[in-house]
This record gives sequence, structure tokens and C-alpha cells, in this order.
Amino acid sequence: MSRSLLADASIRLETALKYVSISEDASERLKYPKASLSVSIPVRMDDGSLRIFQGYRVRYDDTRGPGKGGVRYHPNVCMDEVQSLAFWMTFKCALLNLPFGGAKGGITLNPKELSRQELERLSRGYIEAIADFIGSDIDILAPDVYTNDIIMGWMMDQYSIIQRKISPGVVTGKPLTMGGCQGRDAATGTGAFYVISALLPKFDLIPEKTTVAVQGFGKVGMPIAELLANAGYKVVAVSDSQGGIYAEQGLDIPSIRQYKQQHQIIKGVYCEGSVCNIVEHKVISNAELLTLDVDVLIPAALENQITQENAPDIKAKYIFEVANGPTTSEADKILEARGIHVFPDILVNAGGVTVSYFEWVQNRSGLYWSLQEVNQRLKEKIVAEAEKVWSIAREFSVSMRTAAYIHALNRLGEAMDAKGTRDYYISGSIG
Repeated sequence: MSRSLLADASIRLETALKYVSISEDASERLKYPKASLSVSIPVRMDDGSLRIFQGYRVRYDDTRGPGKGGVRYHPNVCMDEVQSLAFWMTFKCALLNLPFGGAKGGITLNPKELSRQELERLSRGYIEAIADFIGSDIDILAPDVYTNDIIMGWMMDQYSIIQRKISPGVVTGKPLTMGGCQGRDAATGTGAFYVISALLPKFDLIPEKTTVAVQGFGKVGMPIAELLANAGYKVVAVSDSQGGIYAEQGLDIPSIRQYKQQHQIIKGVYCEGSVCNIVEHKVISNAELLTLDVDVLIPAALENQITQENAPDIKAKYIFEVANGPTTSEADKILEARGIHVFPDILVNAGGVTVSYFEWVQNRSGLYWSLQEVNQRLKEKIVAEAEKVWSIAREFSVSMRTAAYIHALNRLGEAMDAKGTRDYYISGSIG
């Protein structure tokens, strides 16, 4: 029987615990989610029929602050997946030193099968079902796979209706006109770009001589691919859920992005204005993209893409995890033994939650920042933490993933121990 996603994710915790001095109380608490909620959401469909959808929300830990995490709409959403994502968010927020705990939510469905009116009813129904479980000081929502600013706006509006007051802080990733933050839509990709730009030079790699493949040319993969291309990197392959394209000479990413936004499919094109012409390229599968002979591989789709089955075939020397949990623990061992550097999701894709934090702060203060200020704050924060993780990896001679968990565990342990530990209570005195 295959290991659950949460059990696999917890292996990273066990590895990092060998290098930290946190209390037994703290390590025990981190093994279990604080609260998990499963709800049924009845939705009246456009044809008059009634469908029941299954929804979830998990608050894994809130020692350092209210829960924080996205809501995804996907056919594979289940409690195990949501708990795992909330687990990763706990460490991600601690790693970036954000005043949040980890949470996540989702609904099991294929959103492409629903009309916009049905999606709105579903989104508002989800908030109706979990309203008592969330709040700007309890658990804060954000967009994730197949959710966007419009859906976040519906959710914030519905929560405000229930509370009978405007409550922008309960949801981040909202439209700008509802209290959203400049740059939030591209924040995950932007943050990943800053991490890549800070770490690749340590291996004497320069953009013009570095080839890149991006799996997941969506709302995260598109911005990171375009930022890398604009910086001089040669992006030779991209893919989405339908498949991908490869061109050894490199792809014109802005043209491909424009074509996908207009036609919802990926094609190797070069565009001048509204006119796009097909250029020479090869059609490939997602599986083929992962094993291309490139310098940098960026999985930016779903979890469990690199496994023990395909890890021996990975040719890239540097993997930056922009997706959550794209590499299994078994694959990690194979990649590390082969000398492949894996830069973990809890660091690389933390730009989204960092700018969500900025949005939350702005909602609470009523003061809003420019795009330039948001990106500068993001760059300073994520690069500083990337450098700390790099130093820890060198100090203990461990992988970047283990170093990231060590860094996050130290912060989580300090916060948990501040509430009292076994050693404190048996000491017998105060002071």
C-alpha cells in the first residue's frame, strides 16, 4: 500500500529533527494537525439539479499566528492532500518568519465542468460551511490551484455578509478594488525568480548559458518562465495539463503566454501584435519534459511529479520546486545520491504567502503599497531567508530541503516552547 501524502511529507520533519534542539513537546505537536474540517456543499446547478460537493479546511498549526493557506479546486482534492499542504504551509510561514501558522483548503471537483454562476454558488457555499472555522485572526484564505482573484472576492464578500461587516482580512489574493495587493497574482513566480537569481550564481551559472524547462505553464509557471526568459535564461520547454512543447533553440515565452491566454492551449509560436506564427518545436508530454537534458528543471504543477520511478532519469542538475510537494521522499534520496541539487518548495514558492502577508497587513492598516514597494519588500525577505538556508546547508553538510526544515523548526520550536514544556514544568520553580 502506498504511503499517504502526509506521511511522506512528515519524513522531511524526522530528518531535520536530528539537527535541531527543540523540545520533545514541540516535535510531538508538529506530527498532527490541530484541526481538520470536512463539509458537504449543496449547489443548485444551472439545469435545476442539485449536486453535493465535498470541501475541506485544515489548520495544521497556529502557534506563530492565525492559519494561512490557499483553497484549491481540483478532482484529486482529499483530506490527506489538504492536511499535507497545511503541513507544508506551517513550515513555509516559519521559514519566511511570517506571523502565521499553516492551513489549507479545497473542494473536490473539476472546475472546468462548471459555469461561472455555478462556481460562484459553490464558492459562497463553501464559505457558508466553514465560516465559523476561519477569520482574519483565526485562519486566512488565499488562491491556489484553479482558484483566482474573482473567486477570492466572492469568498470575502460572502464572509462579510455572514459577519454583517466588511472583512477584507479573511481572504488574500482578492481583486485590487476589494482590498487586494499589487503584485499578488504573480507573487509566487516573482519570489521563485528572486530565489533562483540569488542561488544559481553560487554554482557559477550565468543566464545566457543556462537552459530551463518549466512543468506547469499556468498562473505560477507563466510568470516565472517569462521572468527567466527576460533575464536571459534559455527556456526550452513548457507544459500544462494537456502536454508541452520543446525547442532546443529556446522558446519565445511572451508569445506563448499570449497565445495560451487567447486559445487556452500551448503552441510554439512567435507573435507580432495579434499575429502569431508557428515556429519549429517538438510536442512532448509532461513526463518527457521532466527528463529533458536541461540545466534547470522547474516543476510548477501538482505534487508527486518526481518519484522513485522517474528520478533515475532526471538529467537536470538543479531543481527548483515551484509547485507544492512535487518530489517524493524516495525520489529525494535518489536525486541527492546522483548529485542533483533540489531547492525545496517551502522556500522557492514562498513568494505567494509572503505577498499575502503584505496584503493582510495593508488590509489591517488601511495603507496600500505600490507594486515597486511590494516587489522590493518581497525580494529583501525571500533572498535573506534563502541565504540563511544556504548557510545552514553548508554548516551541517545537508541538502537545501533539510536545511530549510531546520531553519523553520528552530522558529517553530521557540514559539511552542514559549508556552511551556515538560522540562519547564518539572523544574519546580518560576524564574
